[in-house]
Amino acid sequence: MKLFYRQFGSGPPMVILHGLFGISDNWVSIARTLGEWYTVYVPDLRNHGQSPHSEVFDFNALEDDLLELTEEFSLNNFILIGHSLGGKTAMYFALHHPQSIKKLIVVDIGLKKAPVNTEHQMLINAMLGVDFSRAKARSDVDRQLEVAVTSQRLRQFLLKNVYWRDSRTLDWRLNLQVINENLLNIFEGVDIPARYTGPALFIRGGRSGYLREEDLEELKKKFPGALVKTIPEAGHWVHADSPGEFLEAVKDFLDQ
Repeated sequence: MKLFYRQFGSGPPMVILHGLFGISDNWVSIARTLGEWYTVYVPDLRNHGQSPHSEVFDFNALEDDLLELTEEFSLNNFILIGHSLGGKTAMYFALHHPQSIKKLIVVDIGLKKAPVNTEHQMLINAMLGVDFSRAKARSDVDRQLEVAVTSQRLRQFLLKNVYWRDSRTLDWRLNLQVINENLLNIFEGVDIPARYTGPALFIRGGRSGYLREEDLEELKKKFPGALVKTIPEAGHWVHADSPGEFLEAVKDFLDQ
């Protein structure tokens, strides 16, 4: 699948993969900064943003999409960064194509299979429940979401997925129905009989529970070169919660 992407800067190649419900636009600030040293590609994953929709939504498909992007631009020996869903996709890719990756950075996600997070299901239900016939502006969508999603910051994150389907009608860019139907796939663990022995950095939020101390032993079997950096005041969206510390951790690792 040919993905929509944004490109920044010049220099050695880097790819950044966003998480579930995210879009490439969420990473523009980080990508522009890293673009001072790298050519940064930030795609929208399938069923997200401006990339095509598909009935297939699993890690094999996400990995294949990334492979197609790297082949399109002849990327080799590139830096791969992925957050959450994008982080798992990055791990799949690195384990299957270790020779293509110079350095791997995974943000706030681990290997293990997890039960479907009730918050994710709640967010999907809230988005599916929006009546766009009663929405003449994004503020109307915000008011409808507010009933179930009390965090303004989280609503603003979700609202980035709203667009004008035509001159009078707002809608979700996300393929919500397919994401909902395949949510179990997204919470599968990374179970591949391979190792990535290259340099890897796992950045986690101190206020997040996605990558715990008890997960690290198994993680380092698959990624024996892994370093783990905790940013204490960040939650799951580490790059948004603490962008300065996040960039510092990334740059320190890349400069090694």
